[in-house]
Amino acid sequence: MTNPQWNAVDAYFTETIAPADEALTAALDASAAAGLPEIAVAPNQGKLLHLLALTQGARNILEIGTLGGYSTIWLARALPADGRLITLEYDPAHADVARANLAHAGLDKVVEVRTGAALDSLPRLEAEGAGPFDLVFIDADKVNNPRYVEWALKLSRPGTLIIVDNVVRGGRITTPAPDDPAITGTRELFELVAAEPRLDATAIQTVGSKGYDGLLLARVVR
Repeated sequence: MTNPQWNAVDAYFTETIAPADEALTAALDASAAAGLPEIAVAPNQGKLLHLLALTQGARNILEIGTLGGYSTIWLARALPADGRLITLEYDPAHADVARANLAHAGLDKVVEVRTGAALDSLPRLEAEGAGPFDLVFIDADKVNNPRYVEWALKLSRPGTLIIVDNVVRGGRITTPAPDDPAITGTRELFELVAAEPRLDATAIQTVGSKGYDGLLLARVVR
């Protein structure tokens, strides 16, 4: 679901307050050339992630779902000189594109791309003592979103911000008995967050060049 007016407004926002630069444009171009799906966040959404990371004072960021590294660049640019970002990508081909894009953006020393199923990588991060993370951005397979949030909690501290993308699903999140596993997983995510006393959360609907969707934002309170 999209709308020409939504696209025009997104373009206006991008041109005026979230302009692309060479590295961001190159990342999108390289991702498209490699045949990656065009599902990266919109530029104004990438700028939102950047500002949230800055506001959070994030020094240690975890991203679940790298794709071509476009959102990774936005997040990594918010880090201080001694900050770090670990991003998890299931598909080795996508991970290779992301690594090249991050190197082109001058962020390959700041960002580590780990390949493999996130539910395999996350326990290894815990074993390594990689956390706590100040911000966790989740934009991967929607079926496992509840599990990803559970792991984000394990790898967090009081004050950590957890952001989950694509939680509106074109409005289908309200389907009482969905036959789409992505919607089932997203509804389970909301139920988990609502019942979790360690999280204080809200969600917002968005429209734009990426259609009708939204974000869940949760702060770890204890």
